Amino acid sequence: MDRTSLDRTAHAFWLRAPGEGEIRAVELPEPEAGDVVVRTLFTGVSRGTETLVFRGGVPQSQATIMRAPFQEGDFPSPVKYGYLNVGVVEEGPGELRGRTVFCLYPHQTRYVVPADAVTVVPDDVPADRAVLAGTVETAVNALWDAAPLVGDRIAVVGGGMVGCCAAALLARIPGTRVQLVDVRPGRAATAAALGVDFALPDEALGECDLVVHASATEAGLTRSLELLAVEGEVIELSWYGDRPVQVRLGEGFHSRRLAVRASQVGAVAGARRARRTHADRMALALRLLADPVFDALISRECAFAELPRVLGALASGEPDALCVRVRYD
Repeated sequence: MDRTSLDRTAHAFWLRAPGEGEIRAVELPEPEAGDVVVRTLFTGVSRGTETLVFRGGVPQSQATIMRAPFQEGDFPSPVKYGYLNVGVVEEGPGELRGRTVFCLYPHQTRYVVPADAVTVVPDDVPADRAVLAGTVETAVNALWDAAPLVGDRIAVVGGGMVGCCAAALLARIPGTRVQLVDVRPGRAATAAALGVDFALPDEALGECDLVVHASATEAGLTRSLELLAVEGEVIELSWYGDRPVQVRLGEGFHSRRLAVRASQVGAVAGARRARRTHADRMALALRLLADPVFDALISRECAFAELPRVLGALASGEPDALCVRVRYD
């Protein structure tokens, strides 16, 4: 077999049309000086954002800001999208060759990117866990925005990937009372594995100094405001896409001096922007993944060839899935 021809061919997941995914053969570009060629080991499906993309729900007004770093095509379709990729460097600078790296790259068997686009996975972080780096990075940015204090009473409303990561990190702050709040009773087991308390929305503890909202539902945001103490703050992590959301700003919102503030991973949180880069933030996320507690966020694993069917099922509302890890054999 012609090795040159083999090395230049890869396969990638593409959204052909809203609700219709496929695996396509792609030709790799010739690597230039300073590039790396990466063979993918695992990717992760970031359920909230990727299912929104899969169903064609990215608003045109947000199409530019929602582009993934190495996205091809445009919203709604055809588009190659994704950003949780762990692989091994096959070609590139000597210090990277053979190293396991994380990259914000879509679901593809092999790819070529500039060397500064990859982050080396620490030796004590398994490659299959490192697919969570992008999600942990989002949670790190949220905590930089939220600035929680020792002893704070905190609720995380929404037990998806981002909410669970945020809860796990918040629980490490001494003296905090952290409760994961979700409508699905099955999330109690996940909360226990992460070392945090769990409650259904009606049973959640109030008088919170801080609420991190990540359910992407109107009801979740309403409940988040209800759980706040006077002058408490909601950090809004949900991405609603093209869905309108109504928020109750009557009743006690003004008299209790409540606040809702957005946090989005595209920019380093303002509190750290002068002193931390995107690369610093990603490196921190990977170091945090040395803790095996994060394995609780991997719901199941599928083969790359199964990805079109699996994403379709997730977009249709398959229950209780957190991160689906995609295996490249």
